[in-house]
Amino acid sequence: MRDIAEAAGVTIATASRSLNGSYGVHRLTRERVQQAAARLNYRPNRLARSLVTGRSQILGLILSDIRNPFFAEVARGAEDTAYAAGCDVVLCNSDLDSERQRHYIDSLMGKNVDGIIMNSVRALDEAEQRRLASSGVPIVLLNSSAKKIPFSTVCADNERGGRLAAEYLIALGHRHLAHLSGPRHHGNLTQRARGFLQAVREASKDATVRVLHGGHSLAGGYVMARKLFRERPGVTAIFAGNDALAFGVLKAARECGLRVPQDVSLVGFDNVEFTTIVDPPLTTIHQAKYEMGEAAVSILLRLAKGKDRNPEDRVLGVELIERESAMKVNR
Repeated sequence: MRDIAEAAGVTIATASRSLNGSYGVHRLTRERVQQAAARLNYRPNRLARSLVTGRSQILGLILSDIRNPFFAEVARGAEDTAYAAGCDVVLCNSDLDSERQRHYIDSLMGKNVDGIIMNSVRALDEAEQRRLASSGVPIVLLNSSAKKIPFSTVCADNERGGRLAAEYLIALGHRHLAHLSGPRHHGNLTQRARGFLQAVREASKDATVRVLHGGHSLAGGYVMARKLFRERPGVTAIFAGNDALAFGVLKAARECGLRVPQDVSLVGFDNVEFTTIVDPPLTTIHQAKYEMGEAAVSILLRLAKGKDRNPEDRVLGVELIERESAMKVNR
C-alpha cells in the first residue's frame, strides 16, 4: 500500500480508501491510485483484510447431494444473492455422509467464513448444536424444523405439501396408496409424510397407505418402487417424498410393465426442472427453491454483521402443479 501511495503521489490512507471504494475520494485521484495498483500488480489480500475487518466476505454452502437437481436451484439462489452483496460462496457436497459433513464444517470454520448454510444429512444432536453455537459462526439450516434449534432456518411448508398431495389423490378416487420417503426421522421428509398420512386419514376411512423408507434419491426410489410393485400390486397411487424418488418410480414402473398414470398414479415433491420433460410430465408439489437459497444468504448476511444475532425462521409456501402423471382411479 505504501508503494502504491508513493507511485500515485497520495497518502497511504487515501490509497487505501481509493482501493476500498470509500467515499470522499475524488474520481481522478481514485483512477490514479487504481492505475498505480495495476502497474504494481497489486491484489488485495482478503485473508489479511479479514483480520482487520473481522469479515472474510466468504460464505460456506454445504449440500447433502449435488446430484439432486433441487440443490442446483437452491445453490443458484444463494450464489446470485451472495454475488450481489460482494461475497463468494464455497460449495461443499457432503454426499449424504455425516462424517464428511462434519469435516466440511470444520474446514469452513478454519477458513474464517462469515457463515455457513447447510442442508444437514441428519438432525443435529445436542452436542453438535452446542459445538456449532459456541463457535460464533452464524449458521442457517435448510429444510429443518425450527423447534429446539438455536440456528436460523429456511424451509418449505412441508406438512402442507404432503396434505396437498393426499387431498389431490383422494379426490381422484384413489384409496390404495403408497408413500415413498427417505430414512426415518429425516426432517422435511418426515413432515411431508406426516401431512400426507393425516390428510388421508381425515379424508377417507377406507383408504390404506403403505409407507416405505429408503435412500431419498433416484436409486432409492427405484429400489422401493420395485419392492412395492412386487409386494403390493393393488396400489393405485404413489406419493414420492421428492422428485428424485419419483424419477426412480418411473424407471421401476417401465421395467415392471406398468404405465403411469394408467396403472399407477404418481405425485412428486419439489418441482425441479426435469419434471416437465420426463414421460409423463410429473404432477408435483412446487417449493420455492431459488428463493430458499436467496433467503438463506440474506439471513446470513444480517447475522454476519453482528448487530442482530437473533435466529430467524422462514417458511416458504407450496402449491400443487398438475401435469400428466396422475388420473382418476380406473379400477
